[in-house]
Order: sequence, then structure tokens, then C-alpha cells
Amino acid sequence: MNCLQVARVLQAYLDGETDEITARRVAAHLEDCRRCGLEASVYREIKSALARHEQPDAGAVHRLRVFGEALLRHGTEGRAGDGDQTSGA
Repeated sequence: MNCLQVARVLQAYLDGETDEITARRVAAHLEDCRRCGLEASVYREIKSALARHEQPDAGAVHRLRVFGEALLRHGTEGRAGDGDQTSGA
């Protein structure tokens, strides 16, 4: 899986709503891709804050927004699968 594919199913994966094959593929990608692994952590942090009925950390929300915007840029440039998956974003 590439970053764009993972981004499309990440929330469902974190909510336990993906099939077993997709879950394994996402988990493997998250282990190998520092950028997506960090974004998964941001999603978890925001979800946890919302579950506690607290305001999510502004930095986490900003990071999530930047990640989403980067994915949109890569998608519109037609380069969804050729990004450096080991660099931090």
C-alpha cells in the first residue's frame, strides 16, 4: 500500500472496521512508513481527546490538516505512490 491508499482507509482501520487483509496491509505500511505512522498517532490522539470530551490538541489538529493537504497535492500531481515513505512530514 502507498500513503494515499492508507490515508483513504486509516480511520476505518483505527476503528476496527476494515477486513483482515486490509488491516494487515495497513499495519505493515504503518510499521514501515514513519510519516503515516505518525499520522495514525495523531488520529489516535484526537480520537482519545474527543472520547474524553476534551478539545483536541491544536498541534495535532494542525498536523492532521497539513497531512491531508499534502495528500491532496500528491493526488492532484499524479504522484500518489512515489513519495518518500520514510521521511517525517
